[in-house]
Amino acid sequence: MSLGFLHFSLVDFVDIILVAAVIFVIFRWIRGSSAMNIFIAIIIILMVRVLAMALNMKMTSAMLGAILDVGALAIIIIFQPEIRRFLNNIGRTAGNNTIFRNFLRSHKAEDLENEALSDLVSAVEYMGNHKVGALIVIRRRDNLQSVIDTGDVVDARISERLIENLFFKNSPLHDGAMVIGDNRIIAARCTLPITDRLDLPASYGMRHRAAVGISEQTDADVIVVSEETGGVSFVQQGAVTKIDSRNLLKLKLQGK
Repeated sequence: MSLGFLHFSLVDFVDIILVAAVIFVIFRWIRGSSAMNIFIAIIIILMVRVLAMALNMKMTSAMLGAILDVGALAIIIIFQPEIRRFLNNIGRTAGNNTIFRNFLRSHKAEDLENEALSDLVSAVEYMGNHKVGALIVIRRRDNLQSVIDTGDVVDARISERLIENLFFKNSPLHDGAMVIGDNRIIAARCTLPITDRLDLPASYGMRHRAAVGISEQTDADVIVVSEETGGVSFVQQGAVTKIDSRNLLKLKLQGK
């Protein structure tokens, strides 16, 4: 019996390295998500099919090939959130490259002016001290239009009192997220995508999961104020940082 896959060459070595690199990147990309078990099953099916083809097991190879061909569309649907997140990360990384950004002339990331920054930090500090739940999205490069469209347009200057009133428990706009951009409060009561990560602490509620979700899919920064504990968290690119002082929050918002 001839085992064709045992004829090893430099091209085979490069091929194995490339496939291993792709599998590693995908593994890191979906680690902790509900798609992990599906990904492992796909890898097993692919390995069995390669082995069947090498052993010239035509019926098994054909059957597994048909399963993979029919399941291709289902795989795309199942992995749709991960695929979108992956492509967003690629685009964001390229957008952060100075040469590439100048070539495409992409717009600059939005930064908060000193007065707006001070009002925002003061409002967050007040809400934390009084255990007022809040979810605030700060727009950077991505325009977040799909998120803004889910809420109510405010279009007002950033003000400490206004932010506190919008998140007041009896306010009709307190439920959902506030979107800030271009040094203005753009919208309130917005709906954010929920992360499907399974490795987040059980203490994180829906606000934290929504903050992680939007930060995974866009380059926005998110501030979360817990209604239960009054704790403040800063979320960026899926990473949650506990905030214990207004100076730390300012530094995070300034990208430091």
